[in-house]
Amino acid sequence: MTTAIILFAHGSRDPLWRLPIEAVATEIRHRHPAALVSCAYLELCLPSLPQAADDMVFAGATHIRVFPLFLGVGKHAREDLPLIIEEIRSKHPQVRLELLATAGESAQLTALLADIALA
Repeated sequence: MTTAIILFAHGSRDPLWRLPIEAVATEIRHRHPAALVSCAYLELCLPSLPQAADDMVFAGATHIRVFPLFLGVGKHAREDLPLIIEEIRSKHPQVRLELLATAGESAQLTALLADIALA
């Protein structure tokens, strides 16, 4: 099974906004040079999540992990994202599509943010 990771974020018109998202992808590639990893955005940036998934399937992925880089679980994570995931599942039924919890739901991230604030 070839696993791919898609880091999913909101998007912005400001091109500098993407830098931290892309830095996470770069760090994943640094730690695992053979990793299939991509960034995708809900709006205002490309690629979209369906396009990134298409690209990963084309690259040979049979398992895609979508990691939403949202701090809060708002409308996008609760309502919009599940619809997009279902769209991808219907287009690529042969691919195992795994939706991870949002970044903000991670106890590891909460602890890291507290560490940074306290440093």
